[in-house]
Amino acid sequence: MRATTATATLPRIQQLWVAPDASVNPMATGHLADAYGASLTFPSRPDRPTVIVNFVSTLDGVVSYATAEAAGGGEISGFSAPDRFVMGLLRAHADAVMVGAGTVRAAPAEDWTPASIYPDAAGDFGALRREMGLAPEPTTVVVTASGDVDPTHPGLRDPAIPVLIITTRAGLHRCATLASASNVTVTVAGAERVAPHDLLVVLRDAGFRLVTCEGGPHLLAELLAADVVDELFLTIAPQIAGRSADHPRLALAEGVAFDVAAAPWWTPVSFARSGGHLFTRYRRAAGAAPKEAAQ
Repeated sequence: MRATTATATLPRIQQLWVAPDASVNPMATGHLADAYGASLTFPSRPDRPTVIVNFVSTLDGVVSYATAEAAGGGEISGFSAPDRFVMGLLRAHADAVMVGAGTVRAAPAEDWTPASIYPDAAGDFGALRREMGLAPEPTTVVVTASGDVDPTHPGLRDPAIPVLIITTRAGLHRCATLASASNVTVTVAGAERVAPHDLLVVLRDAGFRLVTCEGGPHLLAELLAADVVDELFLTIAPQIAGRSADHPRLALAEGVAFDVAAAPWWTPVSFARSGGHLFTRYRRAAGAAPKEAAQ
């Protein structure tokens, strides 16, 4: 008999608009469907894992205050319970949760499991994974060119959580301590840089079908530049952070600038809300800008 979670402990997310071709059938795990307001189905790719991205930003596009005291998404979302629930729900669907080494350093006490981000839904997250035939926990994938990952990080040392470190030949020696842990596998993908397509080969060879990426913005920018992101889940928090020369802060995609002709466009899949937070979902659009945007 599976563990259940009282619906009173879960948020209520109101679906405002769903694209006609998007699934809105209730999920088998009713509490999660009630909370999210729709099912979650993802496109399946024959050539590589499907890659979805989950971020939260302010109204003016800031995803991190980029300070020692406020480096994560919690300060951006206001530690919103619905946002944390959506993050957990996406993790619960995924074979792997992928983060860059900077994200690991910015979260020294966290792990990347569904239950850790939203404990009230732990029973239902676990039941969903069993129903989908997934491993008890998604694999934590850390992408690091330098190999600069704290070997004592608690989120990487739990024997119940499989960890895959993807690094370079240049960074391999710095991962030696981590590689000795029974739950950790270290794989080299490149000499001095982990190129996105090499990264996807490693993820494919690991047997992953759905990977959710939680940043940071430099990793996301490289994935966008390589055009290997399939969907974007973006929570918009009702605050404005601003930026200045003294406080540059971080935007959604950092380190890559697209010109007008090459900037990727996205097709909306759904819009939802809970309180003042908007929950948007986009799918990568084929081709150039839609006509209505180009006029």
